[in-house]
Amino acid sequence: MEMNRENLTVRDKLIYHAMTGACTPHFMKHLYLSWMRDPCYSIEENINSYVPIANESKQQKLKEAIERAYSRMSYGEQLELYRSKEIQILTILDKGYPEGWLNSYLPPVVVFYAGNIRLLEQPCLSVVGSRNPTAYGKAVLNEMIPPLVMEGMTLVSGLAKGIDQMVHSFTIGNGGATIGIIGTGLDVTYPRENAALQRQMMAEQLVISEYPLGSKPERFHFPMRNRLIANLSSATLVIEAAEKSGSLITANLALQENRDVFAVPGNINSRLSVGTNQLIKAGAACVLNATDVLEEMKTQWN
Repeated sequence: MEMNRENLTVRDKLIYHAMTGACTPHFMKHLYLSWMRDPCYSIEENINSYVPIANESKQQKLKEAIERAYSRMSYGEQLELYRSKEIQILTILDKGYPEGWLNSYLPPVVVFYAGNIRLLEQPCLSVVGSRNPTAYGKAVLNEMIPPLVMEGMTLVSGLAKGIDQMVHSFTIGNGGATIGIIGTGLDVTYPRENAALQRQMMAEQLVISEYPLGSKPERFHFPMRNRLIANLSSATLVIEAAEKSGSLITANLALQENRDVFAVPGNINSRLSVGTNQLIKAGAACVLNATDVLEEMKTQWN
């Protein structure tokens, strides 16, 4: 049974469909553009006009998935569930929506968050790197993070293991602000070893997800998550990355959106320096310390 749309604003409809978990970021963008033109456009019409799934069978599967979601819980019940878990919602229509996302090719139409949303108003730097960093990578972070924190930078990463986890922990340890963007629902922790850190950040910092409650760590979620990390900040810093890694995906997404990319050089014999050294060879800014990063970013601000 189709939901009663006449009582819902465009914002409410977008949130409800994001909550279903059946709508990809690309389809959410389609819904947003469509309903901004005509708020009365039905979900069936939106599905039928969505070019990437012109196939009738795929259209039917999406309709059925959304219908099942409608039948499981009403919009009001969904909202109450999120409120009970102290999870808030930010949409592309809201004041305070980050300019970096708004000016990107595929902005998140709806995100769910817990923590201090005011952190989005601060200058942000995305910091990514290997999930299995060497002692060198850890030493680089130990040296770089305190000056960045002192300068008021909010450090953004993906709450994964390795460099991500250390970015958040070191930033908090130095009294700074940090944002984690995850590829699961906010009630799911991946990896599990970051459970305490995620809870702390949801209470004291900021954790954001494009995925609704209950969403598991599907492989395809993480490249999509990476675009949010890359586009939220004006620049991305890469510390240790293998030749084919999620960190390089984030760096390349940043480059595609005309963001600056900084890379820390490493030993040419180290597998985890291949990615960063290649980025530098391809034109990324080579940074040796926090001062290099801050000087590059201050040039942008001026």
